Amino acid sequence: MKTKEQLGGIYSASITAYDQSGQVDGAALQRVMERNLKEGAAGFFVGGSSGECFLLTEGERVEVFEAASSFAGRTNLIAHVGAISTDEAVRYAKAAMGMGFDSTAATAPFYYGFSPKEICRYYYDIAEASGAPVLIYNFPGNTHKEFNTADPAYVELLRSGAILGVKQTNYNLYQMERILNLNPDLIAFNGYDETMVAGQALGCVGSIGSTFNMMLPHYKKIFDLFDRGEREEALALQHKANNCMEAMCSVGLIAAIKYELERQGYPVGQPRKPFAPLTQEQKDYVDGVLDKNLVEA
Repeated sequence: MKTKEQLGGIYSASITAYDQSGQVDGAALQRVMERNLKEGAAGFFVGGSSGECFLLTEGERVEVFEAASSFAGRTNLIAHVGAISTDEAVRYAKAAMGMGFDSTAATAPFYYGFSPKEICRYYYDIAEASGAPVLIYNFPGNTHKEFNTADPAYVELLRSGAILGVKQTNYNLYQMERILNLNPDLIAFNGYDETMVAGQALGCVGSIGSTFNMMLPHYKKIFDLFDRGEREEALALQHKANNCMEAMCSVGLIAAIKYELERQGYPVGQPRKPFAPLTQEQKDYVDGVLDKNLVEA
């Protein structure tokens, strides 16, 4: 198992690339990953929300893991294996770990009103199947499942050794700090690009971000400045990054990321329906904001 120091840094929450016929394009994904690696990425979070995971078939999710696995041994790889069904999540976990991924991550099972004990059992099962601790992908805005740090089932889970840590895609960073307080051996990754410096201040070893696909050098500068204690400079660049994030979220984040990647010379296709591609007016608006705020390498 890698140490906190080895796992720390900036991770792209990888997109899923499609060809002109709408099929998964592993080579296009690899080109983006290679670029991010040269820009200073410490690793990749593969098959998550930015990768449109729940819009893919089971075979396509495994195909994305296969494409990313070409980087095994060169960088840190985390496979998002979350599903409503434990058996499905376990199949993803076994597949990814068999391809050389370092660890798995999983959203809580959603839609049904699963109890805390049922959710914890899901994580124990994934950890057992993968042979390694699992990163909780804490995204209550989408899953509508909260990790109550006063609940005995969650306390036991977080102290059990089955959990690597948390990807805190939640504006409630106090909750993340409380999770780390329950078990200092856990690691935390900031999950909202727009709160990266706040996450670092409360103990994150790294940050996993969707916009890192197309603006990683900007965020790496923020991360490194904050790490060196240059807080004002880091915050100034975080404001600029947030201007970009605000613009992209207002028109559709995943569509905007994919459009900007194409604009930068890395075509990755359109997002899956029901996501809609950007209009020309939306493209012009996002371009203007990024051209004004984005810091290049």
